[in-house]
Amino acid sequence: MLPIAAVVVAVSMIAAALRIDSAVAQLVSGAGVVAVYVGYVRWIERRRLDELGAAGAAPELARGLVLGALLFAATVAVLCVVGVCEIGGGGGALGVLRVLAAAAGASMIEETMFRAVVFRLVERGLGTWIALALSAAMFGLVHMFNAGATVVSTLAIALEAGVLLAAAFILTRRLWLAFGLHAAWNFTEGGVFGAAISGGHTQGLFTTRFHGNSLITGGAFGPEASIVAIAICLVAGIALLVVAHRRGHFVPPYWRR
Repeated sequence: MLPIAAVVVAVSMIAAALRIDSAVAQLVSGAGVVAVYVGYVRWIERRRLDELGAAGAAPELARGLVLGALLFAATVAVLCVVGVCEIGGGGGALGVLRVLAAAAGASMIEETMFRAVVFRLVERGLGTWIALALSAAMFGLVHMFNAGATVVSTLAIALEAGVLLAAAFILTRRLWLAFGLHAAWNFTEGGVFGAAISGGHTQGLFTTRFHGNSLITGGAFGPEASIVAIAICLVAGIALLVVAHRRGHFVPPYWRR
């Protein structure tokens, strides 16, 4: 965890000093975090890097990209049907590219940290269920310091993203599906619909305006904190967990082995 955090902090400081765009800095941080993780696994753990293996990476990443985009599009569709959001014209291509870079960087940083490190290491001793619960809770808690964050948004991130992304890792035992899911959700949210991503304002192909009860819309944090997003992503996450369990991908705690 510390080397990963060090990479993110170092890149952020350098980017600020050189006035490099924050989205570009996040993409560079993501690449750096993955590189540090690869080095750690190969030279410290001295094992094969199965979670980032090239075989099958492209189809898993593609499935994640499609699923992530569909899940957020479904969230917006429901919010439009219930009459709490309106979609209008958006900004230029530069804003979309910035969201794309930031989404890719965030997915690499957070999936490596929370799925490849936290989840994987906790699972070794305490089993899949405890690792799932702990990593999801931690994922929610680190978002509680974002702009517009509330108790509801923190719980939402834990339930919808923490469970779903851990389920993607459990199902495949690789990071590619989770990378794609995470990046596509963020990009569709900000780069396509122009909605706030975890409290951060974006510029997308469209502009989506939300109004009404914050429990339904997500409020200032963005639609990720909506009960609609929680329901849709939690159902998807449970479905992935069911498939993973049927395939025997769950690990019992050490005292039951």
